[in-house]
Amino acid sequence: MNGLHLIADLYRCRPAGEILTRRGALEALCVNECRQAGLTPLGAYFYQFEDEAREPAGVTGTVVLAESHLAIHTWPETGDVTLDVYVCNFSRDNSDRARQVFARVLALLAPEEIVRHEVLRGRLPVEA
Repeated sequence: MNGLHLIADLYRCRPAGEILTRRGALEALCVNECRQAGLTPLGAYFYQFEDEAREPAGVTGTVVLAESHLAIHTWPETGDVTLDVYVCNFSRDNSDRARQVFARVLALLAPEEIVRHEVLRGRLPVEA
């Protein structure tokens, strides 16, 4: 097995609408972006947190893909988000699809600062 894991910490995000605080909006965004990139969503689970006044607060969610997963967590009080997109490359190279989802979600969240990592996982071919 081998794959690509894209990881980002996003600071001071200013997306349009209520993406950081509404489970349904964030879930639809993530599932749709995975589909648009040519990945295969198998299911999704997103949880809506509430503040003390029972108003929508952060959201945490995962899209399970045939190719692996997308995970996202929001802190709307600071505008911060963590995003992971991992794809395995067993039957085809999904790296470009993962990069497309990652770039689109980053663009839609509009962070002021991004700390990102790209990790190759699994058994990598030996370079000659």
